[in-house]
Amino acid sequence: MDVVKRRAVKNLVAKLTSVSEQTRTEALCELRLLSKNDDESRPLIVEADAVPLIAESLYSPAVILQENATATLLNLSISSKEHLMSSHGVLDALSHALRHPASPFVAQCAAATIFSLLSLESFRPIIGHKRDIIFGLVEIVRNQGSAARSIKDALRALFGMALYPLNRAQMVELGAVQALFSLVVKDGRVGLIEDATAVIAQVAGCEESWEVFKKALGIEVLMDLLDNATGSSYRVKENAVSALLNSIQVGGEEVASDVRGGWRRGWSMEFLMWRRTGVRRGRARPWRF
Repeated sequence: MDVVKRRAVKNLVAKLTSVSEQTRTEALCELRLLSKNDDESRPLIVEADAVPLIAESLYSPAVILQENATATLLNLSISSKEHLMSSHGVLDALSHALRHPASPFVAQCAAATIFSLLSLESFRPIIGHKRDIIFGLVEIVRNQGSAARSIKDALRALFGMALYPLNRAQMVELGAVQALFSLVVKDGRVGLIEDATAVIAQVAGCEESWEVFKKALGIEVLMDLLDNATGSSYRVKENAVSALLNSIQVGGEEVASDVRGGWRRGWSMEFLMWRRTGVRRGRARPWRF
């Protein structure tokens, strides 16, 4: 049975090199279904050297090719992260899909694949070195026309990126802080605000973030989230407290003074209460890899 599967996979992969777009599309559609529904087929697809050919399809202007290619890479990332990372051109292709998606589904799958790869700690500095990937993720968050699912996967990827401290300065430089606070202020979807504040809590531990926080009125926004009148969820408040504590740690007395100003406006009870409820200094705990 394994021999039959292996032969079938090799035949499909060989079709990815066809000059016929229809042949390539049909083969890619079948590989997507195999990688989704058959766990045993994933390593066979990888061993057949399909990954570079699949990644190459992300540059195609055809929607169906991009969608099936990104979905297949996402499926393969479940069990073959190391192979994807070592395959030539995969990160660049995913970066292209993030910045030039043929459809919202392409952006979603590309962001989700990046998030999947970031679950391995050793990959975080490598992926974080790709500025275009960070830029593409930030643009998905910034763009008001982005689909909610795409934004959520982009936020999850940015969170994974921020777990490596040296990536945070680059995230700040590429506009992540402004995009995140804009989402928190303008978007009413609780799940997205929870995810955005989780990323903010991580980035707040970066020295470069403080000046941008000031311009974005970040401390005021975070203090507002602790006000019971805003109806913030438990996770949002937990993330806001982590962000405030990280900001105080980085910004020192200047940040502490702003927070004390919030106390005088009547927010001290909420902040003190949340500080005592088990949120450990400098940590946010929204996801587990």
